[in-house]
Amino acid sequence: MDYQAIIDKYYPEENELKHILMVHSRLVADKALAIVDKHPELGADRQFVEEAAMIHDIGIFRCNAPAIYCFGDKHYICHGTIGAEIMREEEFPRHALVCERHTGAGLSLAEIERQNLPIPHRDLLPESIEEKIVCYADKFFSKTKLEKEKTVEQALASLAGFGEDGYERFKEWIKMFE
Repeated sequence: MDYQAIIDKYYPEENELKHILMVHSRLVADKALAIVDKHPELGADRQFVEEAAMIHDIGIFRCNAPAIYCFGDKHYICHGTIGAEIMREEEFPRHALVCERHTGAGLSLAEIERQNLPIPHRDLLPESIEEKIVCYADKFFSKTKLEKEKTVEQALASLAGFGEDGYERFKEWIKMFE
């Protein structure tokens, strides 16, 4: 898969939004690849991890997040499912799963219903090792403070307000990946 060609298709202009997307995605990809390299026993598909990390946020442009130059009409929580739609249209269903399952530490149907989130009401939890690695790596990088990697404690704290389930999933990933 030529992830750069897909990114360029949806982000054709060189602007601040594309810059944020590319820097954030590269940082996530590099961290995810470091995990793959550190843990060969996990058997993760290295090439897929890089591709998926580079496109995991492809749906942000359709969301309303002015702080990162996104001026769409959808709630930011929708960026993963929007990205999944895009990747399915591009005929990359495996990559689509990473897009829709990376929000928070994944979202269970119960969490989605409890918070009445405007996303599909089904489990959106990372299942494959590759999905878990990209989701984990993503929590260390903000799009508003580019290139400043969070500590494990800061990443964990950023999940604390979104429910106990995601917090506990992330703690399990710390054990697996650190």
